[in-house]
Amino acid sequence: MTRLCVAIYVKSVEQARRDMALAAEAGADLVELRVDEFPAASGAALKALLKESIIPAIVTCRPIWEGGQSELEDEDRAIVLESAVRSGARFVDIELKALKQSEVALDEIVENAMDGDSAQVIVSSHDFTGRPEKLYNILTDLDSCGGDINKIVWTARTVRDNIEVFEALKTRQKPTIALCMGEAGLISRVLAKKFGAFLTFASLETDSGTAPGQISIADMKQLYRWDEINATTSVYGVVASPVKHSMSPAIHNAAFEKIGFDGVYLPMLVEPSYESFKAFMEMFLGFKPLHLSGLSVTLPHKENALRYLTEKHADVEELAKRIGAVNTIAISPEGELQGINTDYAAIVDSITAKLNCTRAALAEKRIAVIGAGGTGRTAVAALASCGATVVVYNRTKERADALAEEFNGKSGQVVSARMEKLCDSCCHVFINTTSVGMHPNVNESPLDGQDVKFTPETVVFDTIYNPMKTKLLQQAEAAGAKTIGGVEMFVRQAAGQFKLWTGREAPVDVMRRVIESRLAAK
Repeated sequence: MTRLCVAIYVKSVEQARRDMALAAEAGADLVELRVDEFPAASGAALKALLKESIIPAIVTCRPIWEGGQSELEDEDRAIVLESAVRSGARFVDIELKALKQSEVALDEIVENAMDGDSAQVIVSSHDFTGRPEKLYNILTDLDSCGGDINKIVWTARTVRDNIEVFEALKTRQKPTIALCMGEAGLISRVLAKKFGAFLTFASLETDSGTAPGQISIADMKQLYRWDEINATTSVYGVVASPVKHSMSPAIHNAAFEKIGFDGVYLPMLVEPSYESFKAFMEMFLGFKPLHLSGLSVTLPHKENALRYLTEKHADVEELAKRIGAVNTIAISPEGELQGINTDYAAIVDSITAKLNCTRAALAEKRIAVIGAGGTGRTAVAALASCGATVVVYNRTKERADALAEEFNGKSGQVVSARMEKLCDSCCHVFINTTSVGMHPNVNESPLDGQDVKFTPETVVFDTIYNPMKTKLLQQAEAAGAKTIGGVEMFVRQAAGQFKLWTGREAPVDVMRRVIESRLAAK
């Protein structure tokens, strides 16, 4: 069983007692008491804390030279750990380096702990600069030392470091804690249970972690569905850079929970270059025990995904090829890849739902697309394929010209126009695909400085979802127009991904409720 451990810096007896109770209440299996700066760590105060704890405790006094805060000499830290063993700690944590450089004193702790059945020794090694050069030598040393449990932790250089963590867990010789720190290492923390780690760490609150990248216990249990993860859980994720603030894990994991699907969805930080994307795909697809089953792909990797799938001669839908971007990859158990773009259907269906019409009826509509970037390109391709007349507006006219020329005549007519001509438009639908008005620049709008005439029959669609009601949408509502917010598109594209991966209809109400509640809380 993989345990969920909340790490707590002990500053005072009162604070530690409160935090230990909160950790137990939140569902932690263990607490780690970091006594690095607790002056009473070797006395009655620590014994009282250990006696009061309703869940087992690890006691750690981490030196500065291994990422901690203790300025004590090894001999003095040995006294703290010996006291913890005598006071009822179920586990104590000793650094491998300390065990080597202070052999006699720390050997006594090992012997004291191992002679009884109330305490076990975790022997640990940390690297806060990156992957240790002699990683496998360290693992061998951990196996051969006298501890009960190995712990190996390093800062992920890239998301690919997680695979080495999983390999270490798969080939372990004794109970092992292995994980990567930092944003790119989040995967290793969540999937520790899938690969049978002795434990993984969580923080009590979002910003109270004792190491970079720790996830709060609330997010671990609720957002990432810790209790449901097992060895056969299918893994999904969003590939992006940056990825930290993506809403996709929240909505997909909530949807998995709703239908009882054995899957977990994670943020995967992949650096922007094609080489980084390709290396990520090759390593993650090659590690079969991961059960990687599907990916959402967003900025800046949609074009990289199409290039990779094309090189692999994978199945890619024609419209995604025409758009030049893939935002969804499905991976079969046999490793076969399929690429599609769910953004275009989300754009088209958001509009047809608001107009209460069929896709075919869009051939009778004149639609303004503001922006010639990736989302603008998707909108133009999708609407042109439905036969609509599309007018592309962009601050750089040359980009609008190029986009219009590429898609003109692909069923519908596509033309370009300067942004200052937007006020003269006689379009039925206006779609903003730019980032103008996105958080934190919420007081901006693509219509600023223009007097665009809307009617009650006009539809104004902003693909931005944060904020939920942009300045553009407020302007449109004030003029009496119908509006579509970016949440609608976001939920629809995610629902398309969900159906491709699971073969089941997405619980769109759950998805919408989750994203709206998260945005409202910001």
